[in-house]
Amino acid sequence: MKNNTPARRWVLGLMSGTSCDGLTICAVQPEPFHIKAFQNYPYPKALQQRLLHAAELRAPQLSALHFELGQRYARQVQRFLKEHKLNKTSILCAGMHGQTVYHGSQDPVPNTLQIAEPAFLAEWLGRPVVSQFRTRDMALGGQGAPLIPFFDEYIFGQGAPEILLNLGGIANLSVVGKQVKTFGFDCGPANTLMDLACVQFLHKPYDKNGACAARGHADIARVRRLLKQTFFHQKPPKSLDKNAFGAAYLRRYFGDMSSVPDLLATLNLFTAAAVAQAVRRFVPVKYQKEIIVSGGGAFNTTLLQNIQQLTGLPVCTSAQRGIDPQAKEAAAFALMAWRAWQGKSNHCARATGARKNTILGQLTL
Repeated sequence: MKNNTPARRWVLGLMSGTSCDGLTICAVQPEPFHIKAFQNYPYPKALQQRLLHAAELRAPQLSALHFELGQRYARQVQRFLKEHKLNKTSILCAGMHGQTVYHGSQDPVPNTLQIAEPAFLAEWLGRPVVSQFRTRDMALGGQGAPLIPFFDEYIFGQGAPEILLNLGGIANLSVVGKQVKTFGFDCGPANTLMDLACVQFLHKPYDKNGACAARGHADIARVRRLLKQTFFHQKPPKSLDKNAFGAAYLRRYFGDMSSVPDLLATLNLFTAAAVAQAVRRFVPVKYQKEIIVSGGGAFNTTLLQNIQQLTGLPVCTSAQRGIDPQAKEAAAFALMAWRAWQGKSNHCARATGARKNTILGQLTL
């Protein structure tokens, strides 16, 4: 009798970043690596606001949000599989990063909290779900972030030296290559400050293509002053909570700027200058060949131009290497889930400061 059950060959990755704007789902063929499909599902504005302020919730409200988000993830996966004509019987496993509520890697008791209960997805999918990727790293003395350097090494580690820069809410980079001992770190704000300013003054979620910033005049002296702050001089490994460059920071250091184009031009330059300074200070010159950008910031033309000008390096997006900039992080957690499910390391301890490589993630069967 012919067996019509499709072979299990795809792994799902689910990612919601620091902007809390939506859930990205990606279906990946892990070996050889190939992204079959991805989709971003925006959150309703009310939910986005609750997530952005989740750290202020009391325990009962935070617990409810944790379960609500887990249920939403399961429903969105159902929708994703239907829209992309994938059967759940073809799924090996899934990896879900969850929504970061707080990341306190420098606290007296280092800690991190991601919410979205994985049991709902595991129950509907009938396959293992890997979540809570950051906690095992912190148990080994690591910062819990960044985790993407493992993926960067896995995909790009056999080629020439590359700097892979992710511009989500927070900017982080990885340095990989055949002769490179992979490392990475958070290097400053990416879209957080610019998006906050756009919502507040333009009533838009972001500055499309950096068009408003391109019309303004950046306050270069202000940017130079801010780059003297402690974090930018701290040696890696280092990581950031999303609120390190949040609304309070925007008010304190940019609240006196009256021109919105000038404000956005300054924030754009500040973001690029933080990246450039990180590259100059912490990336050996022999590895400064090219910067490959992913994340939402990859679509900000003005930001990419500023980064190229300030670093003096060629800048391209990960799309030119076959990975859509918006799909990369979700694809990374799909690959990391597959490795965890196989009992193989999915970890780059050099990027986080952990004592050794291990298998990251908790398995919900």
